[in-house]
Amino acid sequence: MLGINWSDVMNVVMSVLPQLIAIGVVLVLAIIVTVAVNKSTVKDQATRKLIHSESWLVFLVAAVVAVSMMLFGPLATLLNNATATKYELSEQTISDANDLAKEIQSEAVTMLKNDDGNLPLADTNVNVFGWASTNPVYGGTGSGSMNSNYETTSILQGMAEAGLTTNEDLSKLYTDYRADRPVVAMADQDWTLPEVPAADYPQSLIDDAKAFSDEAVIVIGRVGGEGADLPTNMKAEGITYNDNSTEYADFEDGDHFLQLSQTEQDMIDLVTSNFDNVTLIYNGANAFELGFVNDYPQIKSVLWCPPAGQTGFSALGDILAGTTNPSGKTSDTFVYDLTSTPSFNNRGDFKYENMTEFPTENFEEGETSPAFVNYVEGIYVGYKFYETADDEGLINYDEAVQYPFGYGLSYTTFEQEMGDVTYADGTVSFDVTVTNTGDVAGKDVVEVYYNPPYTNGGIEKASANLVAFEKTDLLEPGASETVSISFDDDDMASYDENDAQAWVLEAGDYQVSINSDSHTVIDEATVTVDEDIVYNTEDNTHNGDQTVATNVFDTEGDVTFLSRADGFANYEEATAAPTNFTLSDEYKAQFRNQSNYDPAETNDDSDEMPTTGANNGVRLADLTGKDYDDPQWDDLLDQLTFDEMDDLIANGGYGTRAVDSIGKISLTDVDGPASLNNNFTGVGSIGFPSSTSVACTWNKDLALRFGEGIGDMAHDMHVAGWYAPAMNIHRSAFAGRNFEYFSEDGVLSAAMASQQVSGAQSKGVYAFMKHFALNDQETNRLSMLCTWATEQSIREIYLKPFEASVKEGGAGAVMSSFNYIGIEWAGSHSGLLNTILRDEWGFRGMVLTDYFGGYGYMQADRAIRGGTDVMLATTDITNHITDESATSLQAMRTACHNILYTAANSWLYEDGEPEVATPIWQTITYVVWAVAAIVFLVLEVIAIKRFLDRKKAAKAGK
Repeated sequence: MLGINWSDVMNVVMSVLPQLIAIGVVLVLAIIVTVAVNKSTVKDQATRKLIHSESWLVFLVAAVVAVSMMLFGPLATLLNNATATKYELSEQTISDANDLAKEIQSEAVTMLKNDDGNLPLADTNVNVFGWASTNPVYGGTGSGSMNSNYETTSILQGMAEAGLTTNEDLSKLYTDYRADRPVVAMADQDWTLPEVPAADYPQSLIDDAKAFSDEAVIVIGRVGGEGADLPTNMKAEGITYNDNSTEYADFEDGDHFLQLSQTEQDMIDLVTSNFDNVTLIYNGANAFELGFVNDYPQIKSVLWCPPAGQTGFSALGDILAGTTNPSGKTSDTFVYDLTSTPSFNNRGDFKYENMTEFPTENFEEGETSPAFVNYVEGIYVGYKFYETADDEGLINYDEAVQYPFGYGLSYTTFEQEMGDVTYADGTVSFDVTVTNTGDVAGKDVVEVYYNPPYTNGGIEKASANLVAFEKTDLLEPGASETVSISFDDDDMASYDENDAQAWVLEAGDYQVSINSDSHTVIDEATVTVDEDIVYNTEDNTHNGDQTVATNVFDTEGDVTFLSRADGFANYEEATAAPTNFTLSDEYKAQFRNQSNYDPAETNDDSDEMPTTGANNGVRLADLTGKDYDDPQWDDLLDQLTFDEMDDLIANGGYGTRAVDSIGKISLTDVDGPASLNNNFTGVGSIGFPSSTSVACTWNKDLALRFGEGIGDMAHDMHVAGWYAPAMNIHRSAFAGRNFEYFSEDGVLSAAMASQQVSGAQSKGVYAFMKHFALNDQETNRLSMLCTWATEQSIREIYLKPFEASVKEGGAGAVMSSFNYIGIEWAGSHSGLLNTILRDEWGFRGMVLTDYFGGYGYMQADRAIRGGTDVMLATTDITNHITDESATSLQAMRTACHNILYTAANSWLYEDGEPEVATPIWQTITYVVWAVAAIVFLVLEVIAIKRFLDRKKAAKAGK
């Protein structure tokens, strides 16, 4: 669950400041009047008393009016969310979700090594070493947290469920050392890795462990979270870390978070010196440096267990015991040295030195200036670099890569036979027969790659590209399954940003192969394209685009990007750390944030003012199921007033507001990449395994069922929208939010993301695919982070999951991102949100900002003109429309059309207009109004009566 931060508190205070000032002013005036009358020359006591009474009655009325304006204005969204009915999950839904979570994780756990058949464990007694064994990683922090309303299954519990008995004395050593995991939160990161120093293991404990079992399991864990990337230098300024010993430091200067600490290294030395059969479990979403396992022949088995969600560790126990055969494949490349990756020097904290006049302030970093990140590696992300660099002779593959992308072992063996490949009518197709040649049942993955023809200095192309994959059913020993593979030839096209400025399938021979991983070819065939195909006409678009895709991004700046030309001749120059910290005058002149943005800059005098406030009698439910362009939408939109449109656009935090005049009810949207978490009511759902886990299954059906499970839980919780799935790319292993994203590969990410979206949408739950786009690191994410990348890499890699989620998943909603793309905020980038998303891909639905905190650049006026529809705001800041020109109202009308279209097609409208109760806070307010009115009238009557009585008494006294 997300916590409260002081930025939110200050925004709330500032949003109600006018009303608080008004109350204060009237209070002061009442006091002044009271004092002034007392000191005045007015001799008439009755008049003085009446003025006293009336001044305080005026204050009472003013206070009630001001508070009411707060409640029904800036505080309405918060109050609606906080007082919403707490709908809970049914027992059946909980049971189904727990079962699915375990099933997903059972195919996510990836076996990286298994010498001498060490796994499954031969002994049911097991010594489990490592502090993380008692406090494993279930998800991520921030929006990826598990809901505390449901119990979690730990690693040790999962092993017990599988019939394994663990050494309780060892576990007690760890829980006594520290019971809780250090928090890595958005505003506060403690990167401490608790681990008992080897010197603190009593010899008697080791002796008893050896007597207990000769099987040893070591657990190493790493956690990531929203708002912070993993440290690349544990001794850098600002890194909070507490060493486990006063005798030595866990990390030296230059050491990073994704390598062993000294205490972990010592613990492994201790275990391997006492046990010959050791299994290492790495529990984390970020690729880890595992080269050390090659130095220990005693470490015979290695399992990668990404964050397992609420019940997923039950699956790990079954795999260790042999009840389940592991079938996971790596979703990322595991390299020996993460500091040598092409992106390493160009991720992190880089601030412009000539942009101090554009400051922003946020709770994560305080006041800061615009920053930048250069995606210098271009299309050569992850395995695409390593496979191509190996082919070009730039690297020694075996020295660089330990476990390739798509790699994973099994307790059985498989053979794959590639059938004849046909290429006809733009489609490549063939069958693959998979046979279980081992002794136990298992599942295998058919991975299909292509190697395109490359011209030196021409369009950038990687020599290995995943193009299709399928996972088999469970195959018994000796059994076979024939998997049909089919893909369009334009799936092998490249985006030529320089010459054609379009997608191009170049003529030549394409090697299509089935692989056991990105590096190991099982069999291959040649597909020949006779002539260049350029996708630049309306009757020949790429991948079903509704309009021709051409350049829309000005995002290369002054960056040198990695090129395959001459065997990556510019590798050293391109991948070096940035030395230029100034934004060019040309770009700076176009840069906009709150300090210099004026809506009038984009006003069009030819725009006509739309109709508002009409009385056409159309209700939103009348549009359910109607086409986006149905003429009746115009009748409905004509009915909206400026204030209704502004309210709908401005207040979209965790749901969309009600519009009573058209029968639009308040809808609830909730956060959580692997669950549903209502941050206001505290109600949440079962947490599924992480997105990285889902990717490691390589099972599209499980991804679909994941989305369907989210949809079922959303129905129980009365939720309309899900702020997920997140589908940015694992550009770097150090990205804090990799647990929330799927993979380093766009195709694998696209398949999993689109299936999750499809599953949720099939239940009428609109899934907000996010963060659109290029939000692939957490560092400086709120600081006007200018992202520089080639148009080719943006289209071929970073947009691929979003594109599939629209075209194949039917996405009904989008959450944009905090960062700038080039020099334009993603939330106002018309090329991204209109030209690509809506025009090319045909998206119909609403675009939401990421959390709307202002941050010096988020403005509703700017957003709606660039293609955003609704602000994820819970308080009044810059989320309201200030410009009332025809251009502005046309943009407002379009935004409301998109919001209402999404709402009308949610499951809550499937049976007509929903009936809803008045929010409890409104009912209470109405009661308070009534009581206040009665009190006012009574006091007014009393005041007047006393005035008259005093006047009468004074007259009688004369």
